[in-house]
Amino acid sequence: MTDYYSIKDLLTDEQQMIQNSVHQFVQKEITPIIEEHAQACTFPSQLIPKFGEMGVFGPSVSTKYGGGGLDYITYGLIMQEIEKGDSGMRSVASVQSSLVMFPLEQFGNEAQKEKYLPKLATGELLGCFGLTEPNHGSNPNGMETKLIKKGDHYILTGSKMWITNSPIADIAVVWAKNEEGRIKGVIVEKGMKGFSAPEIHNKWSLRASVTGELVFDDVVITEDHILPLKDGLGVPLMCLDQARYGIAWGAIGAAMDCYETAVKYASERKQFDKTLGSFQLTQKKLSEMLTEITKSQLLALRLGQLKNQGKATTAQISMAKRNNVEMALNIARTSRQILGGMGITGNYPIMRHMMNLESVVTYEGTHDIHLLILGADITGTPAFI
Repeated sequence: MTDYYSIKDLLTDEQQMIQNSVHQFVQKEITPIIEEHAQACTFPSQLIPKFGEMGVFGPSVSTKYGGGGLDYITYGLIMQEIEKGDSGMRSVASVQSSLVMFPLEQFGNEAQKEKYLPKLATGELLGCFGLTEPNHGSNPNGMETKLIKKGDHYILTGSKMWITNSPIADIAVVWAKNEEGRIKGVIVEKGMKGFSAPEIHNKWSLRASVTGELVFDDVVITEDHILPLKDGLGVPLMCLDQARYGIAWGAIGAAMDCYETAVKYASERKQFDKTLGSFQLTQKKLSEMLTEITKSQLLALRLGQLKNQGKATTAQISMAKRNNVEMALNIARTSRQILGGMGITGNYPIMRHMMNLESVVTYEGTHDIHLLILGADITGTPAFI
């Protein structure tokens, strides 16, 4: 229904098989329970080991460390199918894969990779990523979290905000400035003295996902917990590119679920002795929605091809993330209109998707920041410095 340009024909047999497997997993494990958890604002923790069994943690990480060793189009398809179930569930998989396992594989030493990656891949360990701070969201270079050398160890002080998974995470990949002002990656483990991760409550969005803070009160960090291979702001930004890429695909999944729900409802609901789908204005809405989904699918597919070739740029990823999330939000809102009053109830997934996407349009770079990233690439003049 939502593959109007036969994109499936451009996928390999393996990509199709994995997409279908994840789709069936979502239908069996996520869809039946997600509305209840969203209404109760609870996290379905029983899904973590099941995610590990399905291989959705670290699909593009080397098989040497328990990952899937898959290409980036396959990774995108996995994120798309999970977000058809729920954006919060995709956030869990995306953070684990792109923001925890990716930096460990790329910037960690062999001992760190062997210690953490296999357990992260199975879900035995859950991770989170600490970059955003209470006073520094869109300007990560202004971070105040410090990593100060003290003899044979370091002292980590500061805090992070709006961190997916933080209250239940076993490890956190955190970014802090040293004495020279260089940003370093730090592995912080649950139970370290002075480390806490309080949960953020009263969310209207991503209600089935756990969000919290990271607080570091003179936490002692040894050398073996520092990512050694690279430092500087570019390192966490490389991680964000990975996550933004997954979001560009994931948002399509949320849009597809809203659209498919609207099509089904319009074919069944009658007003004035006719189905809603027989009215011109409804057909206009559905036609425009399918067109926008198709455009976003093609954008994501081409971006995946570029990423597989090592050619995808930050600006190209920003374009796809911004466009596809905005597209998904607009489709959620239009689908809600087609369903009328029923669209606001938990009997249908639309309002949950809509509220989730209000977070997705902000995290991993806001809508406006992505416009400015693209604008800087077009003009050669950054407007946000």
